[in-house]
Amino acid sequence: MFGLDELVPVMPEILILTMACVVLLLDLFMSERRRGLVHAVSVATLLAAIVLTLGPRGSGDAVILNGTFIRDLMGDVLKVFIYLYTIGVFFYAKNYLRQRGLFKGEFYVLCLFGVLGMAIMVSAWNLVTLYLGLELLALCSYALVAMDRDSGTAAEAAMKYFVLGALASGMLLYGMSMIYGATGTLSIQEIGQAVLTMGGDDLVLAFGLTFIVVGVAFKFGAVP
Repeated sequence: MFGLDELVPVMPEILILTMACVVLLLDLFMSERRRGLVHAVSVATLLAAIVLTLGPRGSGDAVILNGTFIRDLMGDVLKVFIYLYTIGVFFYAKNYLRQRGLFKGEFYVLCLFGVLGMAIMVSAWNLVTLYLGLELLALCSYALVAMDRDSGTAAEAAMKYFVLGALASGMLLYGMSMIYGATGTLSIQEIGQAVLTMGGDDLVLAFGLTFIVVGVAFKFGAVP
């Protein structure tokens, strides 16, 4: 049964999702001179997410949402690093965007949704959750590459990135389906146990893992 107490471990993600929508709406009513408020709200959102992440989380690891999401110490450390790194990106990019006429709320909205995707991947305890987080990050990355609408190079790069990402997504889903067929589960923990039990003798499992590795490599641009 789903309970409201299960929302406590995911409060940082809920905050980022809510504030990304708020920043998107806020940007509609901001003049060019007051666009710095969007920057301030985005930075404050990540600082608040850090506070929520470092707050009390109870004893032990919390596996919630029907075993699809885990809240653990390692995940919290990685999320804090992601939030701090993104804050640095916001400050570093501010003048760059102003000089090129790209200082718009869309940049912060896309970055916040990308951060949300990374946070979901960090806490994924199920292959479907992992895939959703990865795709959320990837879609934001495509849009960020094409953010300079007057640049033909940016549009071409974003289109090539999108095609490559679509190919990688197909490989990932095919690999996940093969792993599900071999193990009968999408839970990362149960898949790990199945791999230890079955070893490397199962051909379907081996092919599934290969497709996932290749798909992730294409997704990160490591292959071409």
